[in-house]
Amino acid sequence: MSRQRKPQALDSSTAWLEGFGGPVTVCDGAGIILYMNEAASRWYRRYGGRERVGKNLLNCHPEPSRAQVAAMLGHHSLHAYSIERDGKRYVVYQTSWSQNGAPAGLVELILEMPEDHTGAMRRNLT
Repeated sequence: MSRQRKPQALDSSTAWLEGFGGPVTVCDGAGIILYMNEAASRWYRRYGGRERVGKNLLNCHPEPSRAQVAAMLGHHSLHAYSIERDGKRYVVYQTSWSQNGAPAGLVELILEMPEDHTGAMRRNLT
């Protein structure tokens, strides 16, 4: 049986997520999607967009990504990679979020890379 939750309402401390410049998806430690901003809803429309909130994100992933995401759940973890979609380059950044110091789920940010991005590394910014 699939465990479903109601989407979390945005309050003044989280309202900025709707205006964020890219898709943001948040799930709990079991992989249940708690939140998707409008950009994430558009990005994942072929999987149902915001209708996925309250459902398990593992059901959207084929192997071997499914196993990789499942391994990240419940641990302090980080996974980042780049993709190309519709002629644009993106960085996908998946990391754990914590509650009272314990891993509570994952956050995924998808950020478009500027066309003129050279890949230059900035160092010693202290």
